[in-house]
Amino acid sequence: MLDSEIIALYWSRQEQAIAETQAKYGSYCQGIAWNILRNRQDTEECVNDTWLRAWNAMPPQRPNALAVFLGTITRHLSLDRWRATLAKKRGSGQLEASLSELDACVPAGVSLEERISQEELGRLLDRFLRTLPLRERCIFIRKYWYTDSILDIARRFHMTESAVKVNLHRSRNKLRQLLEQEGFAP
Repeated sequence: MLDSEIIALYWSRQEQAIAETQAKYGSYCQGIAWNILRNRQDTEECVNDTWLRAWNAMPPQRPNALAVFLGTITRHLSLDRWRATLAKKRGSGQLEASLSELDACVPAGVSLEERISQEELGRLLDRFLRTLPLRERCIFIRKYWYTDSILDIARRFHMTESAVKVNLHRSRNKLRQLLEQEGFAP
């Protein structure tokens, strides 16, 4: 089923919209949630919550890209759940490591959310990602959006783990330089 047809089902408040969304985007959203949470039950709950959020958001929203819309909802829900879990038990994992790598690009003691609004951050990251060659951009997104492991990225792009680490290090340095140019010196 086409995305426009699924969105039309949401707008006409037909429950079939959720079944069609699950069939088309269930694996995609589960992958996003799993990479953040690494827990089957939490992953399932976040994906189910994604369908509820989509149901409540449409209407009035009519997403241009349904996959991006659903992926964003899933990611936000998963990050919220991860933070809540982390607050309960101060464990260390893949997501925490990925976020700490990006923290090194901004001034100490100041989060990105405090320095720039989400809208400005979106534009800045979008501009940054457009400067990267396609492969570097994909590697950066796999690591910091989908929170894939270094090993998974290496397999996906037929690279060594060392090459992926070097690639990510260089991309973070480029991001740091852009942030410095924009007046956000670390």
